[in-house]
Amino acid sequence: MSTPTQPPKMVDVFSDVERATALAANPSGYAVTELAAADPRILTLTADLSNTLAEFREKFPDRYIELGIAETNSVSLAAGLATCGYVPYIFSMAPFGVLKTAEQLRTDVDYNHLPVRLVGRLSGLAMGYFGTSHYAVEDIAIARTLNNTVVVAPADALSAVALLRETALLDGPAYIRIAEQVPPVYDKEPSYGFGEWPRLRSGGDVTLIGHGLGVSLAAAAADLLADEHGIAADVFDAAYLRPFDADALAESAGRTGRVLTVEDHSVVGGLGSLAAETIAARRLTAALDTAALPAEDLEVGVPADLYEYYGLTAAGVAAKALDLTRR
Repeated sequence: MSTPTQPPKMVDVFSDVERATALAANPSGYAVTELAAADPRILTLTADLSNTLAEFREKFPDRYIELGIAETNSVSLAAGLATCGYVPYIFSMAPFGVLKTAEQLRTDVDYNHLPVRLVGRLSGLAMGYFGTSHYAVEDIAIARTLNNTVVVAPADALSAVALLRETALLDGPAYIRIAEQVPPVYDKEPSYGFGEWPRLRSGGDVTLIGHGLGVSLAAAAADLLADEHGIAADVFDAAYLRPFDADALAESAGRTGRVLTVEDHSVVGGLGSLAAETIAARRLTAALDTAALPAEDLEVGVPADLYEYYGLTAAGVAAKALDLTRR
């Protein structure tokens, strides 16, 4: 393995056809491959998620490390590589990323401010058919307690590419939570300010805030509320969960007086908890509800059926928002 050098200018490693295919099917793998073309310090490590990095492995085989199902080892190895000047990206199934490696992330990576990026795929209930051991519904609650780790949750494929690019030069660690097969939210690659939430809809009746899957649900629910009930919602893409846009949340909550958070995460410790902490800290008078997963043993099944069962659909979110406006 060669000694890392300063990054050169971006090199196009995809044809137009390859780019369109990779972006649609595998945005995180596409993004890290383009980043690596510009920065020879970037390595990828994976714990049995090699399909995500097929393009990367083909183009940069000497910068790809497969560790099998050794997630904890992958974090410690990445930390060691980071101390040698590399920028490691670990691709892991989200249930076995933050949840399984919390001690290594804290002690080896976060405490030492190392530029390790953990990319968690198959988040939320995306692996519902494997059962609760394969759910990633507590990962944000854990990741946002790591003091030096940036936590982001892209809303769609274009958002994933944008956030991987915008966090590429961070001096410290990052957790990047990838939502699977979500409807498109953006028609072009968005631009994020660090720690800032884009506003997708403007309204004064209720505030809807989502991350990942929750963004498309919040936007679709806002359209239903407007079309069927004349309710105007403020809608935010909470892409950054640490740091997060407390000012945007407080300003909107102060105007609407009603906040609904939307996420494929437990009600404990996720975006809903973050909103509650902010509303309390700012001494705001605002009603708060969550469209999230309950703090109980969850059912097993096909992901789409599970999200329907738990009300994580546009109609389910709209119904909760409507109830909130009528209180």
